[in-house]
Amino acid sequence: MKNSYYHIGGIFFGLMLTGVSITTKAQTRTISGTVTSSSKPLSGVVISQEGSDQVTMTGNNGTYTLQVSAENPILLFRHPDYAEEKFTLSNQEVVNISLEQKVKGIEEVILNAGYYKVKDKERTGSIAKVSAKDIENQPVSNVLSAAQGRMAGVSITQNSGTPGGGFDIQIRGRNSLRTRSNSVIDGNQPLYIIDGVPVGTGISSSYAGSILPNADINPLNNINPNDIESFEILKDADATAIYGSRGANGVVLVTTKKGKKGKVKLTLNSSYGLSHAISNLKMMNTAQYLDMRKQAFANSNISVYPANAYDINGTWDSNCYTDWRKELIGHYAALSNTQLSLSGGSENTNFLLSLGHNEQTTVFGRDFRYRTNTVSGNISHRSADRKFSFNSSNIFTATDNNLITSDATRQSYILAPNAPALYDAEGNLNWENNTFTNPAAAFENSYSNNNLQFLNNISMEYEVFENFKLKLNGGLTYQTFEEWSLRPSTAYSPSAGATPLNSMSSKSNQNRLSMVIEPQISWMYRAGKHKFDILMGGTYQRDVSDRGEIQGSGFESNAFIYNIGAAINKVVLDQITTEYRYGAFFGRINYQYDKKYILNLTGRRDGSSRFGPNNKYAIFGAVGAAWLFSEEDFMKNISWLSFGKLRGSYGSSGSDNIGDYQYLDTFATANLIYNGSTGLAPTKLYNPDFSWERTIKTEAALELGLFNNRLNLSAAYYRNRSGNQLVGYQLSSVTGFSSVLANLDAVIQNTGFEFEASGEIINKGNFSWKSSFNITIPRNKLISFPGLEGSSYANTYVIGQPVNIVKLYQLQGVNPTTLVYDFTDFNGDGKIASPDDRQVIRNLGQQFYGGLSNELRYRNWNFSFLLQFVKQQSRNYNSAMSSPGIMANLPVEVLNVWSPSNPNGLYMPYRSTSNSSHSLFQNSDASVSDASFIRLKNVQLTYNLSLDSGFFREVKLYFQGQNLWTWTKFFGIDPEMTSFGFLPPLKTYSLGIQLTL
Repeated sequence: MKNSYYHIGGIFFGLMLTGVSITTKAQTRTISGTVTSSSKPLSGVVISQEGSDQVTMTGNNGTYTLQVSAENPILLFRHPDYAEEKFTLSNQEVVNISLEQKVKGIEEVILNAGYYKVKDKERTGSIAKVSAKDIENQPVSNVLSAAQGRMAGVSITQNSGTPGGGFDIQIRGRNSLRTRSNSVIDGNQPLYIIDGVPVGTGISSSYAGSILPNADINPLNNINPNDIESFEILKDADATAIYGSRGANGVVLVTTKKGKKGKVKLTLNSSYGLSHAISNLKMMNTAQYLDMRKQAFANSNISVYPANAYDINGTWDSNCYTDWRKELIGHYAALSNTQLSLSGGSENTNFLLSLGHNEQTTVFGRDFRYRTNTVSGNISHRSADRKFSFNSSNIFTATDNNLITSDATRQSYILAPNAPALYDAEGNLNWENNTFTNPAAAFENSYSNNNLQFLNNISMEYEVFENFKLKLNGGLTYQTFEEWSLRPSTAYSPSAGATPLNSMSSKSNQNRLSMVIEPQISWMYRAGKHKFDILMGGTYQRDVSDRGEIQGSGFESNAFIYNIGAAINKVVLDQITTEYRYGAFFGRINYQYDKKYILNLTGRRDGSSRFGPNNKYAIFGAVGAAWLFSEEDFMKNISWLSFGKLRGSYGSSGSDNIGDYQYLDTFATANLIYNGSTGLAPTKLYNPDFSWERTIKTEAALELGLFNNRLNLSAAYYRNRSGNQLVGYQLSSVTGFSSVLANLDAVIQNTGFEFEASGEIINKGNFSWKSSFNITIPRNKLISFPGLEGSSYANTYVIGQPVNIVKLYQLQGVNPTTLVYDFTDFNGDGKIASPDDRQVIRNLGQQFYGGLSNELRYRNWNFSFLLQFVKQQSRNYNSAMSSPGIMANLPVEVLNVWSPSNPNGLYMPYRSTSNSSHSLFQNSDASVSDASFIRLKNVQLTYNLSLDSGFFREVKLYFQGQNLWTWTKFFGIDPEMTSFGFLPPLKTYSLGIQLTL
């Protein structure tokens, strides 16, 4: 009986399942179709049924297939770059749909604020961002070059056109009196952080000062620009105070690309370009030059030309003309860049692996070249329950830079146009019977460096309970830097009798190992209209650096010059190990009420081994607030206003970029040996109060989104006051030191206005036009400097004036009686030699700067360009040129010489020898002039091939141009880089192709 019940029940249950199955089958159907945009198939569109877990994604041809159920289901079509579409089904089985590209509103942009991420809509601080779209595929080796002119409040200047050089970046002005020119440590450098790992401010080279300005090697040289996802800069107190004693000069955050979910994608990107030097000067030809020389000797009452005046006494051919810029720096430099990347992932795990090779020759010719090889990888994982996440990023870079020892740019401008050829008929260096100092001999010397860097970041996060998370962020940086300076005997004239015994070799090694670990706790709490975001964490960082140098001279053969052990004379310089330790606690409390009122509090307590024993710890903090007034009821009826926000901040941050062991008594090994022992020489005095420089920052800003966010405007005013300045405090010479580095109550103020505008001008069918504009109007002023008048800085700074002024003599013209320059005698002592006569003040800072970019798209074509502009004054060619008339070529402007028939001529009559009047002229107001410029910084033309099917998912062809044209009236080589004697930024053309499988 029991078995019968089981049998009957089984039949009944089976009938029920069959009925349910039949009913479900009747309600389930398959929908297919194609998603397009601008008549082109669109891949990566997620299609789902509202209220169901059924989901699919379009492939390369834009097609999809989806199982749906229920009557009249609603389909959702989503893509991050396109407006979401909903479609209600009736009896259709095929649904084709076209998506419109959406205007990305400010509320949808996510910004990296360092320890946390924030929606652009909700931020209270000032954060500038450049995305991968703006910097990828540009023919540059450093992302800073690609970012010039794109961010308000951020001034980026390229120091040299020589590959591997540095950049000067100032975020809202110059905060410190310490610069490269008067201190080993530049106090104005920002904090660089790559994927959460601090990487220092760069490497200071021992031997590169004659080829790379300031011997500076930027830390971002080791990052391939195509590996960068975003590039953010923190500017105001609200954004930087959480970095405490390291954020005074701003924070540069670099985020590398990560893998994205989807099918595995293989991308090959390859480009080739050519670069050449640009110049704003036209030099004298042979006839003009020789006429100048003849006048110079006549004005000096010399009728018989000296034996060493080879250019004019007949020794050299007076009919010869050589364009030395073309010969010495006029070669085309080749640039090639190849990158292979593999990426993909599932819903929970994503990965990316990238291999890159960059190679660039120089305009100096020979086999000088710069090579960079990078291997970068990222893997991220999130558990199925979304509670645990893990991310690991690794970047390995090997850089090899081979250059000449000293830049040939200066020689290319001053060499006489009728000087002999560089090489004889056999291809050997031409010394022209010892009448010619051959500039090509410098090519026998070489400077090279090899830089290996490994950067690792690991981040883990676990959600203990809802919105309460524990996070651990850690990083490791290892860097080894080796450089060589070789000066073989072949660089000397044979008349000097030089042999390998006169050859010299120098080698320097630097190693740095840095470790950082940062545990964090975050908690988000909501209660009605209230929302709290709380973050707490700590930082521990330890850096150990080793540095050593060795020099050798005298070799049996130049073949041994790389083996200093084979040198007859060896000098081992100081072998130094330095250690830097840093610990901190930081926190953030963010409060929002009704999604309209936002208050952000940040703070940090730092301890640094760089501070003196009386000031080991520092506390920094900031408060930021924002009012989203567009969310108010009385503003919601304004149709043209999409978004409106008022924000402001106030707080402090500092700079511990003050060098290691600066507060201690320090010694160096002496060159002299006494009684067989090597002595020590004191180098610094003990200062227990040695401490950080502190900056107080204030900002107020207005942000607007108009016409459905098609036009976005932002205006900001800032004021930064930097005090506790580290300067050389003057001492009596009887102490054995002229000064001791100490904190003084000197205050620098930076104020400014920033304005940004971006919008979509046209978006109709197959054509769109987007444009953006930014301008910054900075002002800098020295507020106070106790004891300035009696210090050694009295001739450099003036209270109430900018810190980058120069004090100059006032040129009155050429005296028609003495035929030399006249200058204003301000102190009335009858002499023009005293510093008191240098009363003319010229500001070498920028009056305003910015950029204008445009992007136009038509079908598969995309065209964009960027105009960079700067309004400034700078030192011109008069400040560095040789005395007119001596054996050195000059610009054609120097033909404007004074004479009775040309009484308004700027230059005094030529002289065959230098004179003191010319030295005063070099330091007069004639040496400063307008250096404003507008530069076509970047042009890009891209064509995407439409591939309905085939081996490749995507094929993109592109043309890139860099520094294509400059409009300027500057009297000098280049208005951006005004330090005469170094190669200016290069003009570059590049072609490339990107293939995606």
